[in-house]
Amino acid sequence: MQPAVSIQQLEKTYASGFRALKSVDLDIRRGEIFALLGPNGAGKTTLISIVCGIVTPSGGRVVADGHDIVRDYRAARQKIGLVPQELSTDAFESVWATVRFSRGLYGRPRDDAYLEGLLRDLSLWDKRDSKILALSGGMKRRVLIAKALSHEPTILFLDEPTAGVDVELRHDMWQMVRRLRERGVTVILTTHYIEEAEDMADRIGVINKGELVVVEDKDVLMRRLGRKQLTLALQAPLERIPDELSGLPLELSGDHLSLVYTFDTQTEETGIADLLRRLGTHGIDFRDLNSSESSLEEIFVGLVHGSEGGRR
Repeated sequence: MQPAVSIQQLEKTYASGFRALKSVDLDIRRGEIFALLGPNGAGKTTLISIVCGIVTPSGGRVVADGHDIVRDYRAARQKIGLVPQELSTDAFESVWATVRFSRGLYGRPRDDAYLEGLLRDLSLWDKRDSKILALSGGMKRRVLIAKALSHEPTILFLDEPTAGVDVELRHDMWQMVRRLRERGVTVILTTHYIEEAEDMADRIGVINKGELVVVEDKDVLMRRLGRKQLTLALQAPLERIPDELSGLPLELSGDHLSLVYTFDTQTEETGIADLLRRLGTHGIDFRDLNSSESSLEEIFVGLVHGSEGGRR
């Protein structure tokens, strides 16, 4: 199946000489939720802005729903909706007028029933006659989402959509995103709330300093790069780890009351049985143990730091 978005050898160098994107290759599947993660300045917004036709690439090619974004830009832009980071709306227009106008900009026929359903989904119907100027920040964010969806795009970009919004809007937005995916819409989001990506995304891409560090199915990524830790609560404080155990991935907690053993979930032998046997040999008793797994945030930090270390 043809990808919803195909990015090939994408480059962007600004007039200042800053190279924001470095030969990025990425295919985004139809109907998936794809999370693009990266630190500030990594190139996330530049990438989105190029696909959406806001920024001109320095090189490479982008195809959106079968349409080249440069050669066939009108058709490509009809397929794309964007919820930008910054709040920028027609302050003196009403909610209803600005959403209807946005639909018309893309050449879509009038469909007030669709727009009404959209505003109801976003809890904006009661505000349809209000001037955008008079709305709260959270409501303005809802208007941006309504504008992005007004022309029924098949590809939706959400650039930090929940930054600074209330819990209710965040909850409503993710419910809507799930409904859009069920209808076949491809959703690409950037977020600093990594727990959102962990909860919502099908696949995850990590970008750092203009380069894609990894693109992987979320579950595969967490299995491949995730670590498990076994924490043993000791019966008595331990001054130091015996020399005979120093070669193991074992750490002593700051209060000397716990040992933390880190192991790879992908290997057949975790080494736990051997660890417990050797602890018993050295007379180190424990009263409790529990295991924990790396979060996506820990994996993300490790990937970013690892990619930076590889270029030093």
